[in-house]
Amino acid sequence: MIPKWVYIKDFKKYIDQTVEFRGWVWNKRSSGKIAFLQLRDGTGFIQGIAEKKNFDDETFENIRKIKMESSVILQGTIKKDERSPKNVELHITSFKKVQEPIEDYPISKKDHGIDFLMENRHLWIRSRRQFHILKIRNEILKAIRDFYNQNDFTLIDTPIFTGSIGESAGNTFKLDYFDYGEVYLAQTGQLYLEAAAMSFGKVYNLGPTFRSEKSKTRRHLIEFWMNEAEVAFYKHEDNIKLQESLVSFIIQRVLENASDDLKEIGRDTNKLQKIQLPFERMTYTQAIDFLKKKGFEIEWGEDFGADEESVLASQFEKPLFVEKYPRKAKAFYMQPDENNPDVVLCDDLLAPEGYGEIIGGSERIWEESILIDRLKEFNLPLDQYQWYIDLRKFGSVPHSGFGLGVERTVAWICGLEHIREAIPFARTLYRVYP
Repeated sequence: MIPKWVYIKDFKKYIDQTVEFRGWVWNKRSSGKIAFLQLRDGTGFIQGIAEKKNFDDETFENIRKIKMESSVILQGTIKKDERSPKNVELHITSFKKVQEPIEDYPISKKDHGIDFLMENRHLWIRSRRQFHILKIRNEILKAIRDFYNQNDFTLIDTPIFTGSIGESAGNTFKLDYFDYGEVYLAQTGQLYLEAAAMSFGKVYNLGPTFRSEKSKTRRHLIEFWMNEAEVAFYKHEDNIKLQESLVSFIIQRVLENASDDLKEIGRDTNKLQKIQLPFERMTYTQAIDFLKKKGFEIEWGEDFGADEESVLASQFEKPLFVEKYPRKAKAFYMQPDENNPDVVLCDDLLAPEGYGEIIGGSERIWEESILIDRLKEFNLPLDQYQWYIDLRKFGSVPHSGFGLGVERTVAWICGLEHIREAIPFARTLYRVYP
């Protein structure tokens, strides 16, 4: 009888039973008549032990000399071992190679520079640390979807090609679209979500967006994933509560379901456990006053950079909302504050520990005349935005929304030094390979 194929994640359910393992050898060592294989199968990592007495000489020599990243099918008995990270190990009794590399695996145990690792990203994602980071990312994406499903939001897939600029024309990718002419890769799906919110009430998206920014900071990617939400009849305060509820939900879900992954990458989970509602808040004007007292040469009306965001957020153990930025410093679609028309009803959510902005949101302009004035102020062509203006003609209501940067959130939750590890295949200023 052929033993049951069991994944590493389920090994603890099969103590003292014979099972089949299918996966890869990511490391090895041998000592006399025992060979130790470090195994992985996509669900975790485990140690396999092969004793010479269970194999003929040729087979045991093949096991002892097997190359890193060989694919194998093994049979053996799962035994308890308190010294193992998984508290179990596989005692191998049958060994079969599926494929053994012709040449040595390029990512060996020795240290490699980041350029080499990024050049070999297709192989680097097999390493333990990268595996656990991307498993955490997967849990974050699952949490985002679950949050919206549990709160009766409708998923709206917004287009990648668009004729309407959502942010700034200066950082768009342009291309010719058949006879239509020039279009752009989407910076945001927000405008389309606003249309959908007038149909479904509460909507969200989750997908790739593109910014043609010549930035080389540890926080920037050219192609990145964004989660956006829009809700009809939500005002500024409703919007902020929704954002902090989402982030809190993500944190709790990761702590519940990916704590082992966080431990494997050395993340201090005590810091994440302190993320409780409500989050901290200050106005843009208060933030400017604080930064000036800290010695920053910054004037009211200027936007914050990474250094300013880090100093602001470092005051707190929880994320910080900075709200009500100057009207002239923000996008055309943001609703002016009726108590102070020089500022708009917007917010940036800054993550602690120096990670900076992970969310940008605002109440949207919902009156046609104000929107048209703002479009003209930004020198945007009214004909390209006619459909967006139409939303203010037919049953318009106050509404609000935001965008959460997935990779920035992953980087913060994982405690990463650079955002390039927060996505399977990073697209940065100088990298589109592999």
